[in-house]
Amino acid sequence: MKNTMPRPEARKTGLTLFVLCAFCLLLVFLSASGEAKAAAQDAGEVVVYNWSEYIPQEVLDQFTAETGIKVIYSTFETNEAMYAKIKLMQGKGYDVVVPSGYFLEQLRKENLIQELDHAKLANMVNLDPKMMDQAYDPGNKFSVPYMWGAAGLAYNTKYIPKGSLTKWADLARPEYKGKVILTDDLRDAFGLALKAIGLSTNASSEEDIKKAYEFLKELKSSVRVFDLTAIKQALITEEVWVGPIWNGDFLVAQEESDDLAYVFPEEGAILWLDSFVILKGAANVDNAHTFINFMLRPEIAVKCVEEYKYSTPNLRAIDLLPEEMRNNRILNPGPEELKNSEYPGGVGPALPIYEQSWEMLKTNQEGQGDSLSGVLNKKGVSPLVFLPQTPSFLYPFVRVSGLGRLVTALAGLWFAV
Repeated sequence: MKNTMPRPEARKTGLTLFVLCAFCLLLVFLSASGEAKAAAQDAGEVVVYNWSEYIPQEVLDQFTAETGIKVIYSTFETNEAMYAKIKLMQGKGYDVVVPSGYFLEQLRKENLIQELDHAKLANMVNLDPKMMDQAYDPGNKFSVPYMWGAAGLAYNTKYIPKGSLTKWADLARPEYKGKVILTDDLRDAFGLALKAIGLSTNASSEEDIKKAYEFLKELKSSVRVFDLTAIKQALITEEVWVGPIWNGDFLVAQEESDDLAYVFPEEGAILWLDSFVILKGAANVDNAHTFINFMLRPEIAVKCVEEYKYSTPNLRAIDLLPEEMRNNRILNPGPEELKNSEYPGGVGPALPIYEQSWEMLKTNQEGQGDSLSGVLNKKGVSPLVFLPQTPSFLYPFVRVSGLGRLVTALAGLWFAV
């Protein structure tokens, strides 16, 4: 019989080839599995960058349960911080962001956000037409309204008779000295000062900004603290008696203290409208649309309103609110309450003047007898040459203290990424 058994050398060679083929197949499998896993991960998440205390965890969990899309969620405290980080990251790193109107306009102008696909946002039909088609985004090509509200005045009726405080200008009353809290937001602080002296929130002349600065400088002696996130607590604990506050924050604070009252100032409240946008470099565009459309559902908008007490542009959601909330004129102010009110808008070349004025207010660095432009020039900043020389995304960080503060701010952003 012919020996059909392979020689040892042949068996060894065959085994080697088999192992090599198996190894190659394993590599291909692992590579394909890794790519599939990465693709599944990309398809299964949406990265959201939003204001703190603005979407209930319950809502985020429901979105994931219904869609299978994981929400990677992080927050910011100011429009300036949000804008600077997005600019630094060149419109990447996040999918959905929630800026206010005048910063939304800046993001659009700098090509940091992309046009929305309205075909994927069927729930836009629920929104109030009066909240749509704003000047900074005609046709809502880039944005969809989420929440809106107004900054008015809250005060403690144990120390200030109810109804006796009606204007922004009333903050300067001597009897409130040491008991005023002032917002640590530049535009809101200057906005109320401009309103108090009869000017527009969006004043852009150096003369008008100087007048507002002088009002704030006089008011500063009455201010116990500048703050943005702890205004509710300061009022509830009676550390302060009076101060500007967003209407939603007031309603939350009122649940803890029946002594608090609220007024939309006669000079006009400072309005805001926050909207969903999708970044130009978003990695999960379809999921971003799915998330926004989910947030526009009436029952979802109701959950957000009930949790945080801000006003919603979702008309169908308003119909679903409890009657007490639906008829609350602080939560849902009408034309009478909002008479003379304004939305902050872009101020163009005046921005560095606002920035430097704010820094001088906070640090008492103004020179005696100098004009505002004179002080800026002494600090090495000319309003006439600052704008073209400085990238716009650095405005929020440029202060009279110079490079050190800028480096510190950018370093903070780097570690926050």
